This record gives sequence, structure tokens and C-alpha cells, in this order.
Amino acid sequence: MTQNAIEITGLRKTYAATGKSAAKDALKGVDLNIKRGSVFGLLGPNGAGKSTLINILAGLVTKTEGTVKIWGFDQDENPRQSRASIGIMPQEPHLDAFFTPRGSLDVQAGLYGVPKSKRKTDEILDFIGLTDKADAYARSLSGGMRRRLLMGKALVHTPHILVLDEPTAGVDIELRNMLWANVRKLNEQGTTIILTTHYLEEAQEMCDEIAIINHGDLIVRDTTANLLGRLDSKTLVVRPATDATLPALPDTITGQIRTDGTLAFSYHTAQTSADQILDILRNADIKIADISTEQSDLEDVFLALTSGR
Repeated sequence: MTQNAIEITGLRKTYAATGKSAAKDALKGVDLNIKRGSVFGLLGPNGAGKSTLINILAGLVTKTEGTVKIWGFDQDENPRQSRASIGIMPQEPHLDAFFTPRGSLDVQAGLYGVPKSKRKTDEILDFIGLTDKADAYARSLSGGMRRRLLMGKALVHTPHILVLDEPTAGVDIELRNMLWANVRKLNEQGTTIILTTHYLEEAQEMCDEIAIINHGDLIVRDTTANLLGRLDSKTLVVRPATDATLPALPDTITGQIRTDGTLAFSYHTAQTSADQILDILRNADIKIADISTEQSDLEDVFLALTSGR
């Protein structure tokens, strides 16, 4: 049995030309493996191809070329088994307004062929925090509750893989924290998580590995730690004991005086060390009251990899 939850080879999707627009290559031969048990981030700008890839995994969009295996099942040869192995929490909350959460979960379980004796409706309602709203019409639920119900619907058939498409877009902090707590629990129980998000700090905190797609191409795939290591820039922030001006600096160090009076020195660790900056400050007779460092985050990496492409 393969150690990968998802195996994608040569995946292409071309949308046919319409009267007003030319044919579009949404995916251009993507190769991507996602390990079982991981939390995997799928990132990219709007229109990069993320939604197309997810919809192909969900069986909602037909690929033009390539192979897709989900939990070892080829999507073309074993469509039922591959689809049963994955649950999708969509970005848009499409719910039947006249169904209750309990009814929605039961209907969804039925669509996946889960017999009544094996359904986990009450367990899922408790997990997503909707037990007290189990028999309320969906139209009466708040936006946050509808988000939680979408997660519940994705879990009715106990999938090995859960795809979260922008799960926290437009939700408040309390709900965001609840969603992430649930995701961590599921992952600890062995569920592979695939996450798309525009909140890069979430991907940085949650994901073991990250792939970035841009204009239909997979431009990078690596561990989160390695991606952050690609930019070796740091900023040393010094709060002087008294008002100070910037000392003379070599070309390898960029300095600025911030509005709060601190001195910020940006440098590349391959060329410069913090000790060199401290030596410059000592030689300029600048007394230090406090010192801190700032390092590149995932947003810096993302912008560096996608800008100008």
C-alpha cells in the first residue's frame, strides 16, 4: 500500500473556448504527491488553479489529461472507492434552507451509501458544536454555524482525506479557533488534511508541507520549514537608550529609523551576522536599551515566488 494519500501525475485541465474568451489552461501538467497523515497546504493567487484541482479531486470537474489516485484508488478505474476516500468542505456554504443539520447529515450519509446503523450523526453534531441546533432549519443558522455544518457533511462517510477550501474566510476568531481545534483532532486521529487558505499565517502554523500553484503550474513544493529557510533575510531591531541616528553601514546592511524611534537593520544571514551590526553600534557609541529580531514569514516566501510570474 502506498504511503501517499494523493498521487497526481501529469494533471492537465483545459477549459474550452467560449464566444468571448479563448481556451484556458487551468492546470498545466501538475505532478503532486501528498503523504498520508500530513497537513498539507495548497496555496496560490486567485485564478492559480487551486479550485480546479480540488474540484477534480472531488469528481466535480473532468480532467483533460493525467492520472489521479486517492488513497491508492485510481480515479478513472475505481471512481466510487476514490470518491469515498475523500471529503470536501467547500468554500461556499450551499445548504438546503429547509433541512435541519441532522437531516442534512443523514441525507449526505445516505448519498455515500452509509447504512443507518453505521451513521455517526449525533457524534458529528457534537464534534462540530451543533447538538443544540440539530433540529433547527438551516436557514436559521448563523454563517459560522453553516460553516461548521459544511465540515460535518464532509465527515459523514469517515473519509481518510479531508479537503478544506478556504475554511475560515470571513469567520470570526472564535469560530476560526474552533475549526482549527477540530482539524488538529482529526489529524491526530489519522485523517490527512489538505488546506487552501489566503491566510498565510494559518498555513505557516498548521501545515507540515506546502505547495504553491501559479497560472496552472506547480512552482514549488517543500516542507514549511524549508520554504521559510529560502529567504535568509533578517531584521535586527534596536531600541537605543537615547535618541540616535543611523551609523554608517556597509552595502550588505540596510538601515532605517522607524516611527517609534527604533533602529531597524535588515541583512542576509549568509553575508552578515548580528554580531557585526552590534559592533557597528558599539563603534558609533550607540547604547542599546532593548534588542529583537524579525524573520521572514510565509507571506514573504509566497510573494517572492509568485511575483512577476
